[in-house]
Amino acid sequence: MLSYAVRRLAWLIPTLLIVIGISFFMMRLAPGSPFATEENMPEIIRQNLEAAYHLNEPLWVQFLIYLGNLAQGDFGPSFQYTDYTVTELIWLGFPASLQVGGLAIGIAALIGIAVGMHAALNQNSWSDHLVMAVTMTGIAVPNFVLAPLAILIIGVYWGLLPAGGWGGGAWTHKVLPIATLAMTQIAYIARLTRGSVIETLRSNYIRTARAKGLPARLVMVRHTLRGALLPVISYLGPAIAGIITGTVVIEEIFGIPGIGRYFVQGALNRDYTLVMGVVIFYAVIIMALNLLVDVLYAVLDPKVRLS
Repeated sequence: MLSYAVRRLAWLIPTLLIVIGISFFMMRLAPGSPFATEENMPEIIRQNLEAAYHLNEPLWVQFLIYLGNLAQGDFGPSFQYTDYTVTELIWLGFPASLQVGGLAIGIAALIGIAVGMHAALNQNSWSDHLVMAVTMTGIAVPNFVLAPLAILIIGVYWGLLPAGGWGGGAWTHKVLPIATLAMTQIAYIARLTRGSVIETLRSNYIRTARAKGLPARLVMVRHTLRGALLPVISYLGPAIAGIITGTVVIEEIFGIPGIGRYFVQGALNRDYTLVMGVVIFYAVIIMALNLLVDVLYAVLDPKVRLS
């Protein structure tokens, strides 16, 4: 297990380099520049700024300079937020993204697994059909549609919760974005759990456990659930990374000062270093969670041999 984890970690380095290279050149080749919005800026000052940030160098030279700084743990300064480095902006925004995304995926996992198990144990009943209809609706309606509807109905018309803002991290400002993010994930996890539990219940080892006279609860907890959760865990790895680091639209809609909002503003303003820093931060989290999922998969399923 340890040797497998070490080999996977070794493969992460070239993968990360490929992500950095593609992101770097795509960002540089996009039209515009970080200082194009400064209409009244004299040309000599613009040239001096570009020279200070090495933007007047060939692309391959800029890339090598960026890799050299990155090897020292330096994401560079932000072009637009001049009082902050990219590292400071990431750590300023990450707590808000982590709170909203972490709570959303936690709630989604608990509710989705419970609902999916209930539907599987009552297959083809009215409750099963109801769960499948609701989850299909949740999958079909994206969260960027649910968010404005939630703001309009719950925040504006009913006035039950704040329609936006962060409010210093008050829980009332977190309810709507967390619920909006969790809805779609609940639907996916519930459907995945239902299908996996139904398939596991038809396995030979479950029939054997029942034939031995084991109590139904013990069969479910010790045997069925352990096998049925494998596909769910495989899904949760990238889902956790995506929902924590990829709440870009939700953060913009609700005005949450998270990483996603910085990413959007950085892309619009051609803030190269900020966009690159967020992309690298996202990539590292996704790779780490995928590695964790692979290890958990082997722990839950003794038949899996990682070679």
